[in-house]
Amino acid sequence: MKNTDYYKELNTSQKKAVEYFDGPLLIVAGAGSGKTKVLTVKIAHLIEKKQIFPNQILAVTFTNKASKEMRDRVNKIINKKTTDLSWLGTFHSISAKILRKHAKAVGLNHNFSIIDQDDQLRLIKNICKSENIDIKKISPNYIRSIFDKWKNLGWYPEDVVLKKNQTLEKSFLNIYNLYQRKLFDLNVCDFGDLILHCVKIFQKNPDIEKMYSKNFKYILVDEYQDTNHIQSNWLKHLTAYNNNICCVGDDDQSIYSWRGAEVKNFLEFDKNYKNTKIIRLEKNYRSTQNILSAASKLIENNKNRIGKNLYTNGDNGELVSVNCYRNGKDEATGTGDIIENLKNKYSLNNTAILVRAIFQTREFEERFLKIGLPYRIIGGVKFYERAEIKDCIAYLRVIYQSKDDLAFERIINVPKRSIGDATLKQINEYAKKNNYSLELASKKLIELNQIKPKPKIGLNSLTKLIEKWRKEYLNKKNHIKILQMILDESGYSQMLKDKKDIENENKLENIKELLNSMKEFDNLESFLEHVSLATSIDKDWEGEKVNLMTMHASKGLEFDVVFLPGWEEGLFPHQKSIEEKGDSGLEEERRLAYVGITRSKKITNISFSMNRFYQGDWIESMASRFIDELPNANVRKSNIQKQNDDFDLNQDIEFENEIKSPGWIRYQKRIK
Repeated sequence: MKNTDYYKELNTSQKKAVEYFDGPLLIVAGAGSGKTKVLTVKIAHLIEKKQIFPNQILAVTFTNKASKEMRDRVNKIINKKTTDLSWLGTFHSISAKILRKHAKAVGLNHNFSIIDQDDQLRLIKNICKSENIDIKKISPNYIRSIFDKWKNLGWYPEDVVLKKNQTLEKSFLNIYNLYQRKLFDLNVCDFGDLILHCVKIFQKNPDIEKMYSKNFKYILVDEYQDTNHIQSNWLKHLTAYNNNICCVGDDDQSIYSWRGAEVKNFLEFDKNYKNTKIIRLEKNYRSTQNILSAASKLIENNKNRIGKNLYTNGDNGELVSVNCYRNGKDEATGTGDIIENLKNKYSLNNTAILVRAIFQTREFEERFLKIGLPYRIIGGVKFYERAEIKDCIAYLRVIYQSKDDLAFERIINVPKRSIGDATLKQINEYAKKNNYSLELASKKLIELNQIKPKPKIGLNSLTKLIEKWRKEYLNKKNHIKILQMILDESGYSQMLKDKKDIENENKLENIKELLNSMKEFDNLESFLEHVSLATSIDKDWEGEKVNLMTMHASKGLEFDVVFLPGWEEGLFPHQKSIEEKGDSGLEEERRLAYVGITRSKKITNISFSMNRFYQGDWIESMASRFIDELPNANVRKSNIQKQNDDFDLNQDIEFENEIKSPGWIRYQKRIK
């Protein structure tokens, strides 16, 4: 090897993993254990020491970014600008390459196109329209997600197997059949097809399977714990001749079952590949020992895992901190205070707040805006910039100010009221000609009977509802009640409830959080003023910023300081996950907790609140069972944090000297 220093940097376990080539190998790589280094050195070792041609190596990653990083690292090790690693890429990119050569085997031409999600949705909408299916009630995006799930399971329309209670999915079968036929007619594939068609080619054409499996002397797979059924099947075909497959991953970081990932692929690797060698990478190069011990003790409560013991040669570091707060607002205030105290020692760019659900960012955003602490949302949009929040605020702006044309234009056809671009153009032109607001112009055009019948019905309904809501507002009706009324009577809430997918569930959660935030303001005027300031105050922020994201989005990242708020039963572990998946859902939630803790290099702060304001009511919270599972030796647990001086009690709640919350009682027993 040209760069011998790189090889010398490997620890004993890493060297064993690099040098093992006698059949299937599973590398159980703990968080921060240098798995990427092992993979890249292994590829370089194959080329330089084993004299394997680069095009005989199949290396699979999950993202294009990971592929590029791996390629660059290999080139650096063997001291070349480029290496002909033509079979290094993602599952989808490699499948597309194979499919191009053998498209006719599945009824496609070699010049097929690959469509994206927007094209998928457009096609599904067209099919639904032709079949008289109301897409207002069933989200095309939800239908698309079901198709993706079936393809992840390796199912063409004729292969779909459904349980008796899956009546909704059963109704999609005909659409799926028509959808697949249309794809073939158009000579196109969606992303799910790329792998699905490849597997079909291998199944129906043993000669093609043999050609590829014979060519690939060695196969390496990154993040194997995230593979789904069809990807696992795809790999099985490509190892039919040479059984030299090396998979790297961490079953304790398998957190994407909702995307089709099956942790059993990892857990049953030695069953699927006989004579498997298992090598554990347990030396951690990221975190302090207290962080590692806390995470390890927590994850030991999972039954379905291979198991490993993470350690570091570094110091013990600070104890993991667990803080109990009175409520969510106090939690945000306390977190902001800790960050302010630490920012001279640790960069804001290296500070992260990891939440279970994206709606949780709102209180932190509010607090940071108030104290001028710069922040960014990773993998998402800032709270007041989310589409559903902007819709709600637009409705409120119209109620507050009848001449707010921008707000009126935003909500005129949300939900759908058959008011298209042509009608909107007509209203705009009439308003401009007569110096009217859009709302007034709409009313006048309705009176003059100059709007086409279908949009006229929708427009008339909207303007009458606005008049009603404005009257309620002028009669001093509570601004929260006004928004609840708008959401119900406009059909906005029902629109989101009808479209059954994760995206719309998240939108509903965000709206509930918006209603929560409004309780902090005396009236609609002060709330709208606050929103205006909140959406503009951070425009000039430059330089370092605190990172806010979900725990799912944090996988693969690391920070000096990590905050993990909202560790309460129902929120984390999430109630829905347990209800839908039982013990397996709970274990995945615990793996998510493990991922969250192991993102931290130096300082970890876990927190929960005894009370949260949710959907208009205060609820008493119980500390997450995960807190009980943390080891006392590595954790510092605090009593209730004192209420901050600037806490606004405009929240209809009284805190007694003796807190009776079940979360507080349980917590006291735990720390005594």
